[in-house]
Amino acid sequence: MNSSLGICDEECLATVRGQELRSGLKEPRLLSLIERSGEFILAVLATPEAVTSRPVAQLSIPINGTFEIVREAEEALLIDFSVESCVRIRIKGEKAPELLLELQDDDRTQTFFTQVKSAQDQVASRLTKRKVMDPLQPVAERGPVPVPPQRTNKTANSVGSAVNPPKPKSTSVLPPNLNNSTSTNQTNRVSEDPVQSLASDFGFEANLNHGIKVEEKKNHQNRNVASREPPPVPPLPPRKTSYIPPNPLPPAPVPKERVVSIQTKDNFFKPDSFRPQSWNDSPTSNSIRESMFFSQAGQREYLIQHRVSKKEAEYMDIQTFRFFTGTWNVNGQSPDSSLEPWLCCDPIPPDIYAVGFQELDLSTEAFFYMDSPKEQLWVEAVERSLPPKVKYKRVRLIRLVGMMLIVYVKKPLKNHIKEVAAEHVGTGIMGKMGNKGGVAVRFVLHNTSFCIVNSHLAAHVDDCQRRNQDYKDICARMTFHLLDHPPLSIVKHDVVIWLGDLNYRLFIYDAAEVKQYIAQNQLKKLQESDQLNIQRHNKRAFSDFMEGEVNFIPTYKYDPKTNEWDSSGKCRVPAWCDRILWRGNSVEQLKYQSHMELQTSDHKPVSSLFNIGVKVRNEERYKKVLEGVVRAIDRKENDSLPSLSLSTREFIFENVKFRELQKQHFQIKNDGQVTLYFAFIPKPNDSQYSKSWLRADPSEGFLEPNETMEIYLEVYVSKDSVTLLNSGEDRIEDILVLHLHDGKDYFITVSGNYLPSCFGTSLETLCRMKKPIREIPITKLIDLEKSRMGFLMDDPSTEDKPLKIPKEVWILVNHLYTKSCDQVDLFQTPGLQEELRSIIDCLDTSIPDSISGCNHSVAEALLIFLDALPEPVVCYELYHRCLDCIHDSRLCKQLISQLPRAHRNMFRYLMAFLKELLRHSQNNNLSHNLIATLFASLLIRPPPNLVARQTSQERQKAISFILGFLLSGDEE
Repeated sequence: MNSSLGICDEECLATVRGQELRSGLKEPRLLSLIERSGEFILAVLATPEAVTSRPVAQLSIPINGTFEIVREAEEALLIDFSVESCVRIRIKGEKAPELLLELQDDDRTQTFFTQVKSAQDQVASRLTKRKVMDPLQPVAERGPVPVPPQRTNKTANSVGSAVNPPKPKSTSVLPPNLNNSTSTNQTNRVSEDPVQSLASDFGFEANLNHGIKVEEKKNHQNRNVASREPPPVPPLPPRKTSYIPPNPLPPAPVPKERVVSIQTKDNFFKPDSFRPQSWNDSPTSNSIRESMFFSQAGQREYLIQHRVSKKEAEYMDIQTFRFFTGTWNVNGQSPDSSLEPWLCCDPIPPDIYAVGFQELDLSTEAFFYMDSPKEQLWVEAVERSLPPKVKYKRVRLIRLVGMMLIVYVKKPLKNHIKEVAAEHVGTGIMGKMGNKGGVAVRFVLHNTSFCIVNSHLAAHVDDCQRRNQDYKDICARMTFHLLDHPPLSIVKHDVVIWLGDLNYRLFIYDAAEVKQYIAQNQLKKLQESDQLNIQRHNKRAFSDFMEGEVNFIPTYKYDPKTNEWDSSGKCRVPAWCDRILWRGNSVEQLKYQSHMELQTSDHKPVSSLFNIGVKVRNEERYKKVLEGVVRAIDRKENDSLPSLSLSTREFIFENVKFRELQKQHFQIKNDGQVTLYFAFIPKPNDSQYSKSWLRADPSEGFLEPNETMEIYLEVYVSKDSVTLLNSGEDRIEDILVLHLHDGKDYFITVSGNYLPSCFGTSLETLCRMKKPIREIPITKLIDLEKSRMGFLMDDPSTEDKPLKIPKEVWILVNHLYTKSCDQVDLFQTPGLQEELRSIIDCLDTSIPDSISGCNHSVAEALLIFLDALPEPVVCYELYHRCLDCIHDSRLCKQLISQLPRAHRNMFRYLMAFLKELLRHSQNNNLSHNLIATLFASLLIRPPPNLVARQTSQERQKAISFILGFLLSGDEE
């Protein structure tokens, strides 16, 4: 936002720089899309550089029914590194001259276009509603966005005016009804390539468009990374009936959402109320299932595709393609030399590049998911170093803090790439911080699915268990959402390539001994002590993956700008931290090597070259198979109704606890004569097929006659369900409805007992509990919850004087205060799952004198406690007042004094503790900004009905509120 606009209560949604061409000279301009009280304005003003030489009056163009933005057509978008690509647009609006502007064709511009279209959508929607509600308005005179008049030798197409409009040859109007699927639930700063999702709508070359809209929506929604729950589970091999092959049916409609800027710094920690959709509300569980599977034509079409996919050996040919994969931890450095020794190490240009970076940016700004200038520097360095005689097209770019993955494909292959999706998982503290974790891109080449994962796992020699936990977390939580598929995990791909700084070290702690082995070229002897090899052998991590022979010396750690081993005081032991592994069939590794020529970082880059067999469909043979399948289905139809047998229909889960996963399974068998489709469906008046603590996996699928399948029932109490279970308003009781298409329903009962937890219980109730929560009868807990209003209002008549703060909080904070003030990376390194479960159980069952577990586990337990509170420390009703008073410290302190007693005491107690931690910042690496950002999202949460609408400005205000207390003097 620019102060010269004279606007007080407004939000700047997007900004882009350009040049005005109307005057014949290229004059700098700044375009800002601003939302003011629900209205949208496009502000055009001179950039600061232009003001000094030639002041230009600012224009404010309202986005209404007369607003037009037209893009001048150009050649199809293609990566051509020799020419800078630009976009020319014409803008017309009320009380403004027509403008001709030139913008840089980059991600920022595409994001700006997206924002403008979102604004036009909302304006068009309002106009349409007015037509329906106001009969006095002549319908013919109103419309979303009028089509501009035809111009000589030019055509302008209004997107949405036809189902399949012809490709524009000269200009195209930016679409007023673009289905903007970028969610406002962004959390981590993830940099992608928005060009793919907008290409066809803005007159660019149609590119990788299958399933893009829904994929983009899910990719941005999942930036609100789910917390480190459910606990990680090892990846399971894909079940052959749980995957539904692509089909020609029309896609299910995607709900339209308001677009926000991709570049955000404020979505640092959010409550984990956003559960990954794969838990129990996958896209196929409701909209697709109801609209497709339960329609006769839709179910038949899926059945045909299912049968055809089983016969793919009859119509698929295997064609070999060359893949280059590379990984480099660049240690926060900028590129200082050509990357050709790494990227062009083979004389034959590969068909596909997958290039991964770690520690791209080590700055605090990048740590908080802000935009990083290092991203563009390294992207440009990569593109400059690709084979010069071959044109490549970017498939997707995704970044999470310092982890970045870019995938390129040769131009002739671009039309054979489809179903592109990108996701990320943070495995930092509470599973949300993105300093560690993974990013991934998946796609289908011809008819073979690929998943490329770039990860940066936990560091330090002794943290092998955390690395294994990070790996399992990424496998369990990395889920891709496509329009006509159920959620896809990493392992549900034909080929998976996993690269990155995996950080596995050697179980040899003497650097001199390791260097001696290297000097004697005894690499195989060293690899016997390699942690990754040992973990794979013991099936603790990467057990399903293969790795080529490592015949290069360790890639870590070197003195930067040299090939000399680390000479610092720490004298790190050399190790093969940087690795490339794979799983899948028809994969041949041609080369696996490091590149000593590049000396920018303390790591050396690694590359692996593969020949991979890809399934290419023979259309003639495919047609014959398809016809045969259709004839067979026609003959079998009406032979009999589908029938199913279940091994068990009643399940009892005993002693269910907060954040502890329990599983049971049963077997289903198709005992009929026809292929059946089954799905768990919601009961009447329910929106989901189960309660939030219950999940069935798989929740739908096909079964051939006499085929069997294992169904797993998982019970997991997260912060979303813990409060109702603690208070007795919910129980471990549910009935699942297993429905057969064209058949009957089967009912499965789930029951059990729940053990209450102090996690998810209100502060008022906890302050009135002198015993551990497990020792208090459930009836007493219910009474405490009902009577907490007296304590909430500071009623002095309460007979039993309550505690000032919950004893559980005091136990956790006292441990951290006495033992952890100098702990390096406190609140930045995740705890261990086993220790977290032990700490939670200890607090629920006893009043311990001390807590067992490392400092990081205790710190994460405190964060989980705050995140699970049903009412945050700063109460919901004071949320807006809290944000409004950040300019005045006196008002901030006054607001805290108005909190209920338990909340007021809790806030002051935590602030005193955090200030003490910050006095040791030289030892624990904490900063005021980091602590404020972390705790603001836990202490100051918007009311549940406003979470989705919380703006970046509101999040920043909450951070400023906490920062003010951290920087103030000690309270009296």
